[in-house]
Amino acid sequence: MSWLWGLGFFYAIHVTLTYGWLGFVGFAAPNVLGLFLFGWVLGAPGRDPAQILKTIQGSYAGLFLLCQLAAVAITIFGFLAYAWRPMLGAEAALVAGVVILASCAVGHAVGLKALRGLHAAYLVFGVGAALAAFGALRGTAETPVPVAAFDARFYGLVLPSLVGFLLGPWTDLQQWQRAVEIRASGASVRTAYGAGAVLFLGLLVLNAALAAAAGPAAAVVTADGLPGAQPAVAAAAGAVPAASVAFLIWTLIAATSTLDSAYASIRWFMSSLTARSSSPLLAFVSPSLVSSPLWLVLAAIAVAAAMIGANLSMMYLMLPFATLLAGGAACLVGEVLGAERRYDGTLCVMLGLAAALIFLAGYLGPAPLLATAAPLVALIGAAPTLAGLRAKPASEAPRPVAAVPAPAEPAPALVTLANENHASSYGFDGQWFVFHMTPTYDDTNSVGNIYFANYVRWVGKARELFFNVCMPDFSLASTDFYVLTRDFNHQFRREAKEFEPIVVRIRISAHSRKFVTLAHEIHSETHGLLGRGEQSLMFVDTVQYRPLDIPRSIVKGFLPYFAGSVAASPAAALMIGEGAAAS
Repeated sequence: MSWLWGLGFFYAIHVTLTYGWLGFVGFAAPNVLGLFLFGWVLGAPGRDPAQILKTIQGSYAGLFLLCQLAAVAITIFGFLAYAWRPMLGAEAALVAGVVILASCAVGHAVGLKALRGLHAAYLVFGVGAALAAFGALRGTAETPVPVAAFDARFYGLVLPSLVGFLLGPWTDLQQWQRAVEIRASGASVRTAYGAGAVLFLGLLVLNAALAAAAGPAAAVVTADGLPGAQPAVAAAAGAVPAASVAFLIWTLIAATSTLDSAYASIRWFMSSLTARSSSPLLAFVSPSLVSSPLWLVLAAIAVAAAMIGANLSMMYLMLPFATLLAGGAACLVGEVLGAERRYDGTLCVMLGLAAALIFLAGYLGPAPLLATAAPLVALIGAAPTLAGLRAKPASEAPRPVAAVPAPAEPAPALVTLANENHASSYGFDGQWFVFHMTPTYDDTNSVGNIYFANYVRWVGKARELFFNVCMPDFSLASTDFYVLTRDFNHQFRREAKEFEPIVVRIRISAHSRKFVTLAHEIHSETHGLLGRGEQSLMFVDTVQYRPLDIPRSIVKGFLPYFAGSVAASPAAALMIGEGAAAS
């Protein structure tokens, strides 16, 4: 049921009435084949959909969410513009709002197993209502649907339809969630999607039969001047009360079963993303708020409302699947099949936008060659990935992307002291916190060299000064968290002597949701690098010493110096304090 979104529901009506029965076959065949092939490939022996998704979800998160946005927007737009407004008039917006809210509530409240049972019940009632509408409309059409009524525009749509429908399931989070759960339950993904493809074909045929019963009389002309037959069944049912009620029930069930599963799959995907995220911004915003599908649903409502207000057709929400999103989807399929990751999202978007413009020129012209060339332009973005595709056993899962090696570290340079006449000063140099000091006899051992433990002590002193500069109002008396040292290591390179100017440098080199890693270096103006190392910090509550995520106040104070942040301007961040011992 979830695959019968607005596109499948209404475009089956349009192509049947506009291009005839063979036109419907040209639409339905790649649609059903794409769904079947998705399950067949992911269900190969030894291929684990959950592990594959874990490997690719970070890189393709934007692609997945854009596709869900388009799918939800098409559904809201299609049912509101092509069914409820022709049948209900002014009450259509209220009905749409209730359906959206109720569907989101169902998707939020129940799990996938319960949703499967609910959709099984929907299917029985929905098909029954559709058959009742067909019976009431049968014989009312003035002209029969021809076997074929092809024109230049149809020929231009053949290749875009093939590309869009074959790649579509791969970017649909609903299908990924189902494949993962089917595999986790021990069932066969291939068998499930084989049966699902047959069922989906039956639902498309049912809507094509409704279109044939309604007839092509109620076409609408959109802002581009092109006629569309999508609202034909709703218009015809409006004249037959029994058909009107039955078709309205069928549309409500189809819309609800799409929206509730879309909500559930977006929430499932976003929860997984935020759970693995190491972004410090999650200390400010609740992960449950970030992962909520409501943001995407609201965006889809806005897109659908804008489309209706501009009097555009469904085609303008369909074209991204064959143009803008096609390159990224092809890269994703290539990786699942074993290609190395060479996905360049920026390149795919630029080529996809060019393809969308070419498609529009060909569709409106009509110029079939331009419309046919559009998806080929979009797929150029996937050429580097597909070129690396090689035959490999199906049992091999796609390899995770190798970590990018860190750039070679330059030879340590001598650090020039800014105020070498003073015993102690400290401040920021970009992301590095720099602590200047001069050791004395108090720091040496019995033979005159600096005692080894003092290097560690200096790093600790630099860390506390770093902390004090970033959080000057921190107080142990009122804090609700403690900062603990999880581990510490230091590699000794050289030794220093008394009165030899020393610089201790410390910065945040990495972080996760719970831990912060500080890198440090100790330099001598005379001998250069004396040693380097790193330490890991963790945060616990002050009552039970329970590990915490990085506290919000820490993130706020240290955000300019987190790994990956733009280095702070020395003029803005430098804070020199002479006689630091007094502070």
